[in-house]
Amino acid sequence: MDFRSSEQPVRTTGPRSEDALPETAAAAVKVVIVGGFGVGKTTLVGSVSEIRPLTTEETMTQAGVGIDDTSGIGGKKATTVAMDFGRISVNEELVLYLFGTPGQERFWFLWRGLFEGALGAVVLVDTRRLEVSFDVIGRLEERSVPFVVAVNSFPDAPDHPVEELRGALDLPESVPIVTCDARQRSSSRDVLMTLMRYLQGLAAEQQAS
Repeated sequence: MDFRSSEQPVRTTGPRSEDALPETAAAAVKVVIVGGFGVGKTTLVGSVSEIRPLTTEETMTQAGVGIDDTSGIGGKKATTVAMDFGRISVNEELVLYLFGTPGQERFWFLWRGLFEGALGAVVLVDTRRLEVSFDVIGRLEERSVPFVVAVNSFPDAPDHPVEELRGALDLPESVPIVTCDARQRSSSRDVLMTLMRYLQGLAAEQQAS
């Protein structure tokens, strides 16, 4: 008996055409987006990514009460439990892969893997809760990961001069501090370009020394 007529055709799956890398892409760089709980990391990755971003957000439940510090972010309903992922082409040849880290301390054990191979980082800061950034910056410094600081402009957040923020975060003059609106693609892209220029400057200094 010939069963071939009843066989189902084999279907292959792959990336959507709009998610495929540009043919001109010659180099890819891994960048991590870090920060405390609720500072806007998922929003930034989602706003700037040229592909549909991958998110691992889960609804916040009573299980996190007493564990996660939700002070100042009472309206937050979901949280990243593993990572966010997006991609943006800086130009025809250079592509950035963006990895957003989870903000709660109980998920920080995942950071080690996310930091592997990262060329640099963006530290997203909320001036309403500046203290949640201290440990984040400390971990980057321990790993010698170069970074820039982006102050996410929440509507009710206090506005501090850059030098005051630099002093509060105990940052050297060489580390760039910029303001941004993580909801806006152009603003988020400017943050990433600031990081790229900073990394280029560091590379030039190393070559000259």
